[in-house]
Amino acid sequence: MADNAQAAHGRSKEKRSDCPLVTLGLVLDSSGFVRRSRMFAGNVAEASTLETMLTGLNAPTGALVIMDRGIVTEANIAWLVENQYRYLVVSRERTRQFDMESSTPITGAADQTIHVQKILSDDGSEARLYCHSEDRQKKEDAMTSRFCQSFETGLNKLAEGLAKPRCQKKKDQINQRIGRLKAKSRGISQHYTIELTTKEGSDQVTAINWERKPVAGTMLTHPGVYCLRTNELSWDEDTLWQTYTMLTDLEAVFRSLKSELGMRPGYHHKAERAEGHLFITVLAYQAVQVIRQRLKLKGISMSWASLRKILARQQRITACFAQKDGRTLHVRKTTIAPSKLAAIYTALAVSLSPGGVKKMIVD
Repeated sequence: MADNAQAAHGRSKEKRSDCPLVTLGLVLDSSGFVRRSRMFAGNVAEASTLETMLTGLNAPTGALVIMDRGIVTEANIAWLVENQYRYLVVSRERTRQFDMESSTPITGAADQTIHVQKILSDDGSEARLYCHSEDRQKKEDAMTSRFCQSFETGLNKLAEGLAKPRCQKKKDQINQRIGRLKAKSRGISQHYTIELTTKEGSDQVTAINWERKPVAGTMLTHPGVYCLRTNELSWDEDTLWQTYTMLTDLEAVFRSLKSELGMRPGYHHKAERAEGHLFITVLAYQAVQVIRQRLKLKGISMSWASLRKILARQQRITACFAQKDGRTLHVRKTTIAPSKLAAIYTALAVSLSPGGVKKMIVD
């Protein structure tokens, strides 16, 4: 693992019980190309695989390790520090904070603007990057709105039932149903205070009142915010964030390759066959990186998902023409490339009409 590189952690789960469950470890350079890869046993907890992977990949001292949330335990962080590794990881802390005025704007893929606020720890050994994404905020706003609506709908049904015969009205029963609503609320219930009004001298509930009081430092008050933590203190916000996105980008490309290219599930009975299957995926990833790096040199920076959508707009079609002599002429050619696709072809020095024109006469 070279400087400015990452150890990528991926798991390939097969559907059949007799197939080997494996974990793929990767070492990338600063440009995102795979320099080393190795397959590890996958039937273990993610958090316990870090030391085995770094040792097995011969990661040099001082390398930068980028991990997702599943492996970021305090024990793993302590092990990295003890063994003189640098790290850049997603923080597991639940409390969110963000000050837009103190943040630095960063341009990400597809010209998306991310605002990053860098805060040093009290002892100066670690930095936290609080990142805010407008796209992420829209997604989380929609989620919390849906969760709030579902929770309040449940409370309304309980309240309406108090005026109906044969519906539960005892305080203990109402509390049990509210407890079930909270359990299904995906944490949104913490933002509500609920009061039950009972008849004097009785346990019969006559009214249910609630009020939404957002808890500070949560998704409801700080939507679109996530936190990264690192002990690499010499880099600025832009370098740290761009480096971390290598991991999310790698994961996105692998998901695409496994799905669109049919590389999963892999039905193999032996570990060496599963390893060969994953190695083909790694080769495909390398090809993707070559394409994206060449496009970046021409000023075209896009995610692989965006590139695939543009590339899919062009097709090969075959037209058939009946001839006077009874034979049929088949002409196969490529449709005209749209402007965005033409720009990509030009940047890659590829013909705007791949495959050319093919003609065939059939008797």
